Amino acid sequence: MPLHPSRRSLIRGITAATAVATLAGGLAACGGDSDAATRTTDSAGTVTVGQISNGAAKETALKVAEVKSISAELPDAVKKSGKLVIGSGTLPSGAPPLGYIGSDQKTVTGSEPDLARLVAAVLGLKPEVKQFTWENLFVGIDSGKVNVGFSNITDTEERKKKYEFASYRKDDLAFETLKSAKWSFDGDYEALAGQTVSVGAGTNQERILLEWQSKLKKEGKKLTIKYFQDSASLYLALNSGKIDAYFGPSPNLSYHATQTASTPSPTKIAGQFSGAGETLQGLIAATAKKDSGLAKPLADAINYLIDNGQYAKWLAAWNLSNDAVTKSEVNPPGLPLDNS
Repeated sequence: MPLHPSRRSLIRGITAATAVATLAGGLAACGGDSDAATRTTDSAGTVTVGQISNGAAKETALKVAEVKSISAELPDAVKKSGKLVIGSGTLPSGAPPLGYIGSDQKTVTGSEPDLARLVAAVLGLKPEVKQFTWENLFVGIDSGKVNVGFSNITDTEERKKKYEFASYRKDDLAFETLKSAKWSFDGDYEALAGQTVSVGAGTNQERILLEWQSKLKKEGKKLTIKYFQDSASLYLALNSGKIDAYFGPSPNLSYHATQTASTPSPTKIAGQFSGAGETLQGLIAATAKKDSGLAKPLADAINYLIDNGQYAKWLAAWNLSNDAVTKSEVNPPGLPLDNS
């Protein structure tokens, strides 16, 4: 959650039957990983996206099978294991529509795990989804407990020191405010002067916000940043006026805004910003340990899905079509080092 001039949206809050919407990739409390997870009920050659989504997605069965020329590119250890271990950094309470516990109360669902399952099918591997806090997702990748993270991870030059990427979605951030608020963000950080904004700790959006805070401080202006451990506290603060806005991944915030439309405290998207800054389109990418040899087969699998239509249907099922990219790239330019 996720680098370019414009910005987009969409987040889904969850009902009581599932997890509560959080700061995608951000409000991470400490916690372990969970093996709760992999759907194995699909017939051979079919991956159904949007299962157990609790209404967040349109359930769609997609035909996809192993592509031998791509699976042959896999590192021997992964090929031999027969599985793709997928990390979702969405503990403790989930981040719909990106990743959260489904309506069966045990399976990790969401747009990100669904794409990972499609990729695993192309690679001829069994998907195994593990759920972590945001910080522990990267610990899992570092330790080898996880092959790849599909969790709204922004491609950044700083992260390239330790990880390799296969991009698959535009990364846009957004500001969410009460619908009654008159404040809006037009892409100029100066608009944040005098505002109090919440953001997820350890996220790309936090880095951007801290940079803006530093610039404003040099100009003698103040931007107050507040952190919350869970989404309930965050939105209580927003509804009570203790914060003016929340800055997070567009998919999550837009989803949440749609969920509040008929409540006493409706919210809205008050502006968007590329996760990579003003001059570069931000990209979300599958993230593996550097020199693991996984980035190329992952990118090739994603490009196969793009070329054959399953990618577009996956995005449409999760109402994320505006986030589409035309191709997956290995280690494309990411958030610059001076802001990463």
